[in-house]
Amino acid sequence: MGFVSGAVEGHAALAAVGGQRAARFRAARTLSAVESLKDPETEPYRSKYSARALLQEVKQLLSAAEEGGEAVLAVRRAVLEYELGVNHTDTEELSAGEEHLQRCTQLLEPHRLSPDCVSLYIQAQNNLGILWSQRDRIETAQTYLESAEALYNQYMKEDGNPPLDPSEHFMAEEEKLTDQERSKRFEKAYTHTLYYLAQVYQHLDMIEKAAQYCHTTLKRQLEYCGYYPVEWARNAATLSQYYLSKECFMEARHCLAAASVIFSQAGQVPSAEDDETEPDQQDLPERKAEIARCWIKYCLNLLQSARKLLEDNIGELDPDRQLELKAQRKKEEDEKEKGRKKAVLFGTSDICDSVLAMEEKVSSVYPLDFQEAREIFLVGQNYVQEAKEFFQVDGYVTDHIEIVQDHSALFKVLAFFEEDYERRCKMHKRRIDMLEPIYTDLNPQYYLLIRRQLQCELADTYYEMMDLKVAIGNRLEKLDSHTVKKINSLAQFAIKYYELFLDSLRNPDKVFPEKLEEDVLRPAMVAKFHIARLYGKLITSDSKKQLENMQTSLEYYSFLVDYCEKYPDAVPAVETELELSKEMVNLLPASMERLRAKLSSLV
Repeated sequence: MGFVSGAVEGHAALAAVGGQRAARFRAARTLSAVESLKDPETEPYRSKYSARALLQEVKQLLSAAEEGGEAVLAVRRAVLEYELGVNHTDTEELSAGEEHLQRCTQLLEPHRLSPDCVSLYIQAQNNLGILWSQRDRIETAQTYLESAEALYNQYMKEDGNPPLDPSEHFMAEEEKLTDQERSKRFEKAYTHTLYYLAQVYQHLDMIEKAAQYCHTTLKRQLEYCGYYPVEWARNAATLSQYYLSKECFMEARHCLAAASVIFSQAGQVPSAEDDETEPDQQDLPERKAEIARCWIKYCLNLLQSARKLLEDNIGELDPDRQLELKAQRKKEEDEKEKGRKKAVLFGTSDICDSVLAMEEKVSSVYPLDFQEAREIFLVGQNYVQEAKEFFQVDGYVTDHIEIVQDHSALFKVLAFFEEDYERRCKMHKRRIDMLEPIYTDLNPQYYLLIRRQLQCELADTYYEMMDLKVAIGNRLEKLDSHTVKKINSLAQFAIKYYELFLDSLRNPDKVFPEKLEEDVLRPAMVAKFHIARLYGKLITSDSKKQLENMQTSLEYYSFLVDYCEKYPDAVPAVETELELSKEMVNLLPASMERLRAKLSSLV
């Protein structure tokens, strides 16, 4: 009888120890995940340190005498090593964190493919990957994360049943998770593996692989309802820019449409990430504006790519090419559905409907005429207004100017599709009206590079307007004085801005550099070339003035020729301009001589 009562008391004592252990383990996790968010700035890790002390106590309470023996003990020790590893990493004690995480994997190594251990092992590998990333040892991080990926794939192939979640090793039987919840947590751990691998591949400049992993991560986050809407939307919008660089417009649009739809969930419902509230709710207006900027880039890139397809050798719209592409597009209409299926779609059916509705608002095929281009332009312009609401000039100077420059670029590419020269001129005038006030207000001391960009853009725009006015004038029987005045005025404004750009390259003693830096070589040479052409375009009835203009023109053409003779490595940057400059250096002196002779005969 005494032996039986002693055994019962022993079981009761073990159960009490087990209860203490489970309670402290739960308390440690609560301290780490919840209470630590409330820690004061003066003691940022107070709750983490308290959690660590509790985990150490749980470690002392472990006993092989319990049900399950050595195998269960090893897994529980591994869980605690994992928790301590994460704790030390969170408190920036990376060496100690690494030791605990390594001990965790060593304990689990023989059983890493068992349902009891696989989830914990993958999460330990994930955290070792993060730890080595923090040390800037990206290749080492890659090894751990790829190992976690391989283990997941092997487990799913060989077993596939929902494995135990690490927290369950300190739960009573009645508290254990359902298979559905286990599966959700396991898939979430693997999604984290893919997410970190995407970052690693990005760091290693394996851009295509990074994009592929990012896309898979985003897809899985929606599938398993494990995401913060704002963060998800931001990542999807960023991914769209990769697809833009590859001219995959259907995929880029899909990412942006999904980003806009998911972003609209922000703040409306708690995040599916363990029912936590998403951080950075106060940043919503900025994040919304960032997504708008990605939409602007989408519209701009689509228009610019279409322009490249349609322009002839002098940069004008090629009508034959336009007809050819329109005929080709009709044939491809039947393939549209196949194309849609090829695109990597996001989301569950309820999200998909909203995403598809969003996509319908803007095309993903190249616009082939003005009407189609205008529809894309208007979408881009709406997003310009949305982005400018947040990125205002007061406080966000650089961002604001970049958005205005994109707006200007939208007008520029739309003008390409416009056949009417007068209307085209008005579009360029809109660009001038938006860029000049910004340029005037910029302090040269702090915004030298941006001012240079604007100087070149303003000069190019005035130049384009002058060319259009010349083309309009050429259609007239006789140039009227108003058109002459307009052509000369536009040419002089273009010269002014090109000269301002060239002056910005001078040293404090106002001396122009003998050898140009690589980043300004082409802009400077093109500016010189355009000034030479502009002086040749000025219209005057005064022969002396005409001779002066020709002389100035010759000096600028000669600069290009002489510079390229002195520095032959500059030639590839300005081959076309150099060829024309050489031609003009040969022709102009003879023309000037004829004009001088004419002047002499009049005296």
